[in-house]
Amino acid sequence: MKHLPNLITLLNVLFGSIAAVFAVLNRLEWAAVFFILGVLCDFADGLLARRLGVQSELGIQLDSLADMITSGLVPGLVMCQLLAMSVNAGWNADSFFAEALAREGWWGAWLPFVGLCITMSTALRLARFNLDENQVNSFVGLPSPANALLILSLPLILMYNGSEFTNTLILNPWFLFGLTVLSSYLLNAPIRLFALKFDNYSFKDNSVKYIFLILSLVLVLTLQFLAIPLIIIAYVLFSLISPKGSDTLEVD
Repeated sequence: MKHLPNLITLLNVLFGSIAAVFAVLNRLEWAAVFFILGVLCDFADGLLARRLGVQSELGIQLDSLADMITSGLVPGLVMCQLLAMSVNAGWNADSFFAEALAREGWWGAWLPFVGLCITMSTALRLARFNLDENQVNSFVGLPSPANALLILSLPLILMYNGSEFTNTLILNPWFLFGLTVLSSYLLNAPIRLFALKFDNYSFKDNSVKYIFLILSLVLVLTLQFLAIPLIIIAYVLFSLISPKGSDTLEVD
């Protein structure tokens, strides 16, 4: 039983790797499916390790390596595809470079790789997280699964509940470039964001968390995939107005 949490973490590695392959193949809906499976494993392994009392240094390091794939590499590749779609048919097309060079020049041909800034920023965040023993009831910077969910929500909006306005916005290269920069910053921003962990279930002690969860549920029921970016924005804003999450941190 003591090896079960690590086996679940390895499933996270597997699902994240499959998601990365689908992202490269420009099957972004399947990339999102396997990303979600990986995140569920990421949640389950830590919960099970605590319940069984088998937390270990190996498990902590393995968990970060799995997150690097599922919540670091996958959103970076998805952003690469979205940037490629904004200037041409897609990144994995055989003629992408030739057509992008003809239409946009070198800027358009190499633009998709800007998306990998998300992957690099996630690596930096995970390394910092491993060294910081104070991120238990709150996080410093946007958690990598939340950031990845934000990025992977974009192709789902395009496919299933976008409008002419949202589709035009999402496939605008300047919007995607700006979102990549913002995403990379938020991952390592010196701001404290609350964790959805409850020491007790008192509304008085957890009012911000309860209101956030209710708002998130309403948004999902009414807006479907379009709700995800709004929920991430609300998460940051609720954390900033929360008495325990409003203080910015000084970093070296």
